Order: sequence, then structure tokens, then C-alpha cells
Amino acid sequence: MKFFRLNYLLLSLFFLACSKDSVGEDIKEVEVLVTTVNITGADITEGTTSQMNAVVIPENATNKSISWSISDTSIAEISSGGLITAKKNGTITVTATALDKGTVKGTKEIVISSFTPEENLIENVTQLKSALSSVKAGETILVKGGTYVMNSKITLSVSGTENNKIELLAKEGTGRVKLDFSSMSENSSNQGIVLNADYWYVKGIDIFKAGDNGLQVRGSNNLIEFCSFSECSDTGLQIDNGGANNTILNCDSFYNADSTNENADGFACKLTAGTGKKFIGCRAWQNLDDGWDGYLRGVDNILTTYENCWAIKNGYNKQGVVGIGDGNGFKTGGSDDKKLKHNAKYTNCIAVGNTADGFDHNSNRGTVTIYNCSAYDNGRNYNFSGSSNPLEKLIIKNCNYLGSYGSTNATTTDITNNSWQNGITTTQEDFVSIDYLQLLNERKVDGSLPDVTFFHLNAGSDLIDAGVDVALPFNGTAPDLGAFEL
Repeated sequence: MKFFRLNYLLLSLFFLACSKDSVGEDIKEVEVLVTTVNITGADITEGTTSQMNAVVIPENATNKSISWSISDTSIAEISSGGLITAKKNGTITVTATALDKGTVKGTKEIVISSFTPEENLIENVTQLKSALSSVKAGETILVKGGTYVMNSKITLSVSGTENNKIELLAKEGTGRVKLDFSSMSENSSNQGIVLNADYWYVKGIDIFKAGDNGLQVRGSNNLIEFCSFSECSDTGLQIDNGGANNTILNCDSFYNADSTNENADGFACKLTAGTGKKFIGCRAWQNLDDGWDGYLRGVDNILTTYENCWAIKNGYNKQGVVGIGDGNGFKTGGSDDKKLKHNAKYTNCIAVGNTADGFDHNSNRGTVTIYNCSAYDNGRNYNFSGSSNPLEKLIIKNCNYLGSYGSTNATTTDITNNSWQNGITTTQEDFVSIDYLQLLNERKVDGSLPDVTFFHLNAGSDLIDAGVDVALPFNGTAPDLGAFEL
């Protein structure tokens, strides 16, 4: 009996031990999954590398292995150990994926800014489209000179800020950057570039043969400098859709023509444009409709200013044939109901050789100010004749012209000290040259207007010191009459 009991006890202990081993094995088989992956690491502001680290939660996760990836391998690469190697400036998203089930991920945005602009140079269409689609505030897109064949519209919708503008620049010393949209068909939706964003700086870009506007500016606080817009099927550069406080500096718009020979302007701040727009040192020539068009629809009482702008032979096409467009140099405004106010101020501007008016009313009901401007060889040089829909106020001072004056009408007028007043007689002898084709000479290297002799005053002219102080710089005892001070 004792022997039996002893064997029974030993057998029980054996089964108990086996049972405990089995439970231990079951415990070992329970997998603890990753629930969170956090990434640590720094932006690359110097050099080209940055080490990323992944913190896995919970700490007792069974499998803590992760894999690394990044959003744009054209900007940087990442090793299996999380080391980023940058290729150029830009912004990437780093992703760390847990390998236990492959579903839990952590992400971190890394900004690379350590490359000089020369190291970040755009040289082909693929690079340009990628850069434009991924650009962030404060970044610069530097483009090498050359022709870039574009087959579709570019829409820019990411904004910069006042202190961190987005820059799209031609690389100096490499030639002009030409964006060729000639494969586009003529269509109201086929703009070359739509700038639907704020705080961009664009310089040195030529937009050619877009199917509608070359550049349509819908955002605000943008600066467009030393660019050109040519042979587009509608206005070369148009500001609308509330675009406000934009500056267009030293730009050219020419040979823009639609298939109807009627509706393509050089520049337009029109329809639903916002206020505070400036054109400085710009030229518009041989556009089928107007050099500048300020026609409104949907907004009222806005202001546009023009400084040192030249409108030349608008109403003609590239071949010099008259179209059926309006052919004005500067169309100040106008609207469907003939009630809207587009206030405009012109200083030191020139309108020459346009088929219709040099400076035109077109039912504008706002205030127009014209200081120290010149007009020659237009159908009518200064024409504000709206008897049934006059301007609220018309101010013309220190201006000159040769040819047909036109007529002026406004509810209030302040027209003094001009070349057709105060007993002054203006003839060709007052000017060094009346050859206005020299206004089309090549711009200076910095983009500023060429030096010309057109409408500069001869030393003996009675237009010298015949003006009145309007807070513009002048030499002598009083301002001279016209766009150029002796």
C-alpha cells in the first residue's frame, strides 16, 4: 500500500509539472502588438544628413522592428536605419511603419534648407512641375534658362506669408526661362499659370502662347517682375477674382490675339479684381484689344495705379494688321450697367500709336488722375466723353500730346497746366524725337525700361517748367510737361 501511494504521488507530481510547462508555453505565445510609433529627428539646415529615430509604444512590444520611407525620393533618401540623406531643398514626410502587423505608422515632416540656390537648380519640365506642386512658404524655385514645353495649365494654390514668400526665379546668367504652352488649344479654361495664392515673387519668366491668359492672378500681395506674356489667346496677364495689392513690375505683354481678332488685351485688372494693384515700368504693344483694360463686373470703387507704363500700337496684331478689338492704350474702366467706379491714377505714362484712344473713359464712373503723361498718334489722345455716364472726377495736369486731343467730361474736373492750355503751342519741334518705335527697344539688364529720346524735350521748348507741383520729382522751377523731365 505504501508503495502504491508513493507511485501515485510521483505520478501526480509529474503531471503537475507537465501542466505548468504547458501553461508557460501558452504564456510565451501571447504577442504584444505595437500601438504607437513616434519619430524624433531634426530638420536639415546644415549639411545633408539627419538621423531619425523611432520610439515604439508599448515598451514590451513583442516585435519592435520598423521600416522607413519618405514621401519624395527626388528630395532625399532614407536608409533602413533611418538616416536621411538630402539631395536638394524641400519638404518631405518621413514614415516609420511597425513590422509586427504592418498597420501602425508614425509620420514626421522634415524641412531641408541647407542647399544653396545653385545646388537646387531646376533644369527640366519634370523637376519644375514637381517643385511647383510641393513648394512651401519660404522656399525658392530657381529655374535654369531655356525653353520648357508645357502641355497643361499650372495652378499655384499654396501661399507664402509676408515674411516667408514663395519665389519662382530664373537663374541669372543662364538666359530667359520660356514656358511654351503652344500645344494648348484656345479655350477659356486653358490659362498658362493660375496664381490662386498669396505672397509669391515671380521673376524672369516668359509665358508664351497659352490658350487663354498667360498668367491669371487671383491671389493677393504678389510681385511679378521682369516677365513677359506673348501670343496668348486672351489677355497676357489678368488680375481678377478678388486679387488685391499685387504689383506688376517691368513686365511686357505683346502680340496677344484670340481667333476672333477682338478680345485679347496686354494687361487687365478687370471683372472681379480687388483694389490696390500697381503696374510699374510695364509695356503693352500690338495686343488686339487694349493695352490695359479696367472693365469691371461684380466689384466697385477699386483703385489701380500706373507708373512709367507704355501702351504702344494696340489694336494691331503681330503682323501689323488692324483687328476688330477696341484698340485703346489705357482703358480706365467701364461696366455692363455703366455705373461702377474703377479709380485709376497714371503718372509718367505714354500712349502712342493705338488705333483708338490713348487714355480712354469707357463709361467709368470713378475718379481718374493723369499726371505728367504723354500721348501721340492715337485715334484720340485723351478721350473721356461720357456725357450720360461721366466720371465722378477727372484730373489732368502736366501732360502733353501731339495729334487729336479727344474730349473730356466729368462731374468734377481739375484740368490745368497742360500743353494745350495757358497759350502753349505744341509742335514736333518741342521734342528731340517723335519716333516711338524706340519704346520697343530691349530692356536693360535689370529689367528696367530702355533709355530713349522719344518725346524728350528740346532745350528751347516752352513745355519746360510749365507744369505745377503734383508731388512728383522735377528739376528747375516747376515740372516740365509730359512723361520726361529735362
